[in-house]
Amino acid sequence: MKLTSVLYFNGPVQNGDFSLAERPGKATGIRLAEALNGVLGVAPVPHLWNTVTLHGDVRHRRAADREAVGRPQREALALAAKYASGPAPAGGLRTDADSHVASLALEMIRALLDDGTLAVKDMPVRLCARCGYMAGPGTAGDCRACEHTTSRAAHRALLVFDRTAHPPVLVRDDVHAAGARTPAHLLNIAHDVPELLVLSRTRDHGVSLEELGLEGMVLDPRAGLHVAVLAAAVERGAACPVMTVTENAAAHVAAYGAPFRRYGATKLRYALHGKVDFEAAAGGRLYEVHQAQALRDVFTNWYLPLCAARERSGVSMARLPALLKFLRRAHLARPPAPEGDLLADLRHRVAAGDMRWVMEARLLACALADRENPGAPAPERGAF
Repeated sequence: MKLTSVLYFNGPVQNGDFSLAERPGKATGIRLAEALNGVLGVAPVPHLWNTVTLHGDVRHRRAADREAVGRPQREALALAAKYASGPAPAGGLRTDADSHVASLALEMIRALLDDGTLAVKDMPVRLCARCGYMAGPGTAGDCRACEHTTSRAAHRALLVFDRTAHPPVLVRDDVHAAGARTPAHLLNIAHDVPELLVLSRTRDHGVSLEELGLEGMVLDPRAGLHVAVLAAAVERGAACPVMTVTENAAAHVAAYGAPFRRYGATKLRYALHGKVDFEAAAGGRLYEVHQAQALRDVFTNWYLPLCAARERSGVSMARLPALLKFLRRAHLARPPAPEGDLLADLRHRVAAGDMRWVMEARLLACALADRENPGAPAPERGAF
């Protein structure tokens, strides 16, 4: 398959106890990736979910039907419930524990062990005396897996990444944002992690590391979510997958994902976005005041996520009226069909991560026209 260039994917969302109708903010990255790919004129990509969580393990252990319903099936049921009030995603669903993710992760880990980027080392750890859960460095208190109060000292073979022997875990080029400043504090926070990072965890679910001799351990989910994006990108032949993520999330996962952001010619970058006050945007009064009832869906599901990529500190309630008025003006000015040259310019900006266009009336009107009348072929992707 011919390699394309830029394709946006959401940073895998934790599969917690909520629905997207209840917590629309959880879907900001999903909606942003969909909106950007739509402007690029490419087919929908899968929604990505993080299922390798301690919360998921505990939820399963405490479930009354745990003997009848397996851990993977419980995750699948929880994901289905997320979309109960709406259509299933056109591009499907993928998780960080799918078989193709596990296969790619193990292939990458073996290669990284061979070249010395990763290593398996015997290290001192603390294990729960009852369930064997391995506490993280500096963790104190009751066991997070079973709430037992006693732990014991032990030694275990662990998968580790010595970041001091390699380039910085996050640099400005890792952020896909033409024309925007990469926050210095984000780079500083990402680097403020232990010099020796442990990439194996005790979990009941995930990418098993048993083949590497690490029995009962899985790949750290902060690394695994990067592999999930890469796996989806490889499936689509995308050379430059871009993961939508908040600054806080990027700072939290970047160091653990550093060895897993490149696979052959495929290199993953981050597209930063802020949070959106979707609860305030859902209020009908806002649309009545501005005579924009017909734009409610496009405003909440399309334009606000795009604004969040431009206003990475977040889109507050106070900003909603001005943004809605701007969208309404652009919508009224939209042409019957987008101009070819203008659409090409818009797509080049989107591919480059330049989000300034969302507040440029002519380009926004072009994007709205293309959204309503899709069908223009995507430009040659190598040109990006």
